[in-house]
Amino acid sequence: MGEFTINKEKVLLALGTVEEPDLKKDLVTLGMVRDVEVGVNQVSFTVVLTTPACPLKELIRSRCIEAIHSHFSADIDVTVNLTSDVTSTRSGAAVIPGVKNVIAIASGKGGVGKSTVTANLAMALHRSGAKVGIIDADIYGPSIPVMFGAEEMQPTITPKDGKNYINPIRQYGIKLISIGFLTPPDSAVVWRGPMASQALKQFFGDTDWGELDYLLIDLPPGTSDIHLTLVQTVPVTGAVIVTTPQKVAIADANKGLAMFRQPQINVPILGVIENMAYFTPAELPDNKYYIFGQGGGSKLAERYDVPFLGQIPLVQSIREAGDEGRPAVMTTETPASEAFRETAEALAQQVAIRNAKVEKTKVVEMRL
Repeated sequence: MGEFTINKEKVLLALGTVEEPDLKKDLVTLGMVRDVEVGVNQVSFTVVLTTPACPLKELIRSRCIEAIHSHFSADIDVTVNLTSDVTSTRSGAAVIPGVKNVIAIASGKGGVGKSTVTANLAMALHRSGAKVGIIDADIYGPSIPVMFGAEEMQPTITPKDGKNYINPIRQYGIKLISIGFLTPPDSAVVWRGPMASQALKQFFGDTDWGELDYLLIDLPPGTSDIHLTLVQTVPVTGAVIVTTPQKVAIADANKGLAMFRQPQINVPILGVIENMAYFTPAELPDNKYYIFGQGGGSKLAERYDVPFLGQIPLVQSIREAGDEGRPAVMTTETPASEAFRETAEALAQQVAIRNAKVEKTKVVEMRL
């Protein structure tokens, strides 16, 4: 088959039969196919994915190759270049305009490992190729500086357009801001709610975040002033609920999830993550012991008809990594790192689906 029997238009017709598995439309209609080049028995093109953490990238690649071969010939050499452009509904946002997606990481109660999950999700998304930042919104009990081994770091200030902006700490490629960087490590933050809320507003409006694909907000437990300040300050792409399988944790997670679903707040739920789902000893990696119960997270997701993003095991290495200031996902090829990677991919997938199918989230206006 020669160069005169195949051309760019025919290639696009062939690729128009390949459906994006999540968005249920073909790649050409979605504008995901670019840079088509045709040679003698050769075709190359680029597919622009909705996230670098796309868990279906190899499936999409194989379907594209299959479409070209079935429409032309199995002898054609097909090169599929995969790149990404993270989707967003935040175009034209007044606050943090360079941030594509703001994701709230919440829990109903403390002690479920929400900060550990946040740190490792951020690291997994970054390692996939995304630009990621974290706001530690737990003003009274900041954990992110410890999780990233950055307790002694302090942010700098840069004047821009007549205003002073905080430069977030950059550690392991992640941009970070926390009250823990701005106060002595051993001192308590004894503030009333309005002061804590003002600090969170400064983390958004007075910090130079630049361009980010995902900004994760590590919220304090419960449903407090901080949560209301978040949804009143920026349009939130969606919320993730972190829980353990334990009955008491699920009971509180119900309340955390319900808060985001209140009509006046109306933030989409991206999914539920079950942390400490089971204990696996290092010497017996195939064994699972359900210390805190079994299936609580998946049942919560099923009850509210939201995605179940994944299970994170209770293993010693995750705790050690947090204490050492290096998120566990940085250690490759372990059950823990694999669990966080798969969960981060599922989260990125749900963000892309949300952006394609759900209307833009509005800033909440609370009326008394």
